[in-house]
Amino acid sequence: MFYFLSEFRDVFSELNIFRYITFRAGMSAVTTFLICIILGPYVIKKLKQLQIQEKTRREDCPDLDQFHDVKQGTPTMGGVLIVGSILFSVFLWADLTNPYILLTTVTCAWLSILGFADDYIKLLHSREPKPPHQERRRRDRILKKLKDLTQRYDLFTKRGRRGLHARTKLIWQLLLGTLIGSFIYLNPHISTKLDVPFFKNLTIDLGLFYIPFVILIVVGTCNAVNLTDGLDGLAIGCILIVSLALGILSYVTGHAKFSEYLFLPYVSGAGELTIFCAALVGASLGFLWFNAYPATIFMGDVGSLALGGTVGIISVFIKKELLLLLLGGIFAWEALSVILQVWSFKTRGKRLFRISPFHHHLQMCGWNESKIIIRFWIIGIILALLTLTTLKIR
Repeated sequence: MFYFLSEFRDVFSELNIFRYITFRAGMSAVTTFLICIILGPYVIKKLKQLQIQEKTRREDCPDLDQFHDVKQGTPTMGGVLIVGSILFSVFLWADLTNPYILLTTVTCAWLSILGFADDYIKLLHSREPKPPHQERRRRDRILKKLKDLTQRYDLFTKRGRRGLHARTKLIWQLLLGTLIGSFIYLNPHISTKLDVPFFKNLTIDLGLFYIPFVILIVVGTCNAVNLTDGLDGLAIGCILIVSLALGILSYVTGHAKFSEYLFLPYVSGAGELTIFCAALVGASLGFLWFNAYPATIFMGDVGSLALGGTVGIISVFIKKELLLLLLGGIFAWEALSVILQVWSFKTRGKRLFRISPFHHHLQMCGWNESKIIIRFWIIGIILALLTLTTLKIR
């Protein structure tokens, strides 16, 4: 919104400042941070009143209860605060006519709604609300209808306690990836070429196959972050690091001179995504204020799915899809540990890890939770530095 004030710079020259990406990126980060810090206590209090609280006991993995019993009852679905602050800040500071901003906003909102539905269905089966006596019958009828509806369409897992059926979530993620991938393929101004790291002029044109490639990124990133979100501050801290690096990459990719100097594919308009990345950074810092160990609020699927898919789509738009594998190495390893665990158990009848994802394996090995979190952050920072270093190793 403020970006459009620069149109009046001929009348008030001071308004020209709203044209600068660096200024708007900084203000975007500050805005999301302040929103989270100011509204955080109110959101936590409200979630407690509404009994939107974490159910940490796992019937499918009782060994984890010894570590997570103290977290029972912690408010969850804090991702509403994260996503809300990000979208509000982007509305204030970004160029809303930029197609990359619009599509990234759609991705963030789409996956947050999907995550919200997943979290809410879990709550329906984890507790019965206790509304005031005069409204109890009406609310009970509504809840009963919701349960009957979701059960009828097979939206639950076999245990009926873990939210949306995996197939249902996958379908909506596939649909989003298909829409974004098709838009890129049909848009002549957006390339379907993959820029290969470490090589100046090596690119791979996927053509029509770019659509399933985008689908893979959307599904992979949002679920990888979701799997990583198992310890206090672990996922949001890693998102903070990844978002900061993506903000730098977005700026140089959308800058004609910088991209030419670094032999990077120039993407006109991609620099505007720096504002979105800055909003992610500010929101991550603000939420981490409350989510740091010991956490007073969890983000839930409404936050993890949205954040994961968003960083994935940004990497697609700035043509850093392959670099994301290095930059988001923590997320990639967490997801891979689950895949390897399932593969090993089904093919060999043995487990590679005591439990997956890998951060839970470290817990079972006796690692302190805060040590796991901080060391994962350190690794994430090193990977981000390596990612930025590749800009000159070409």
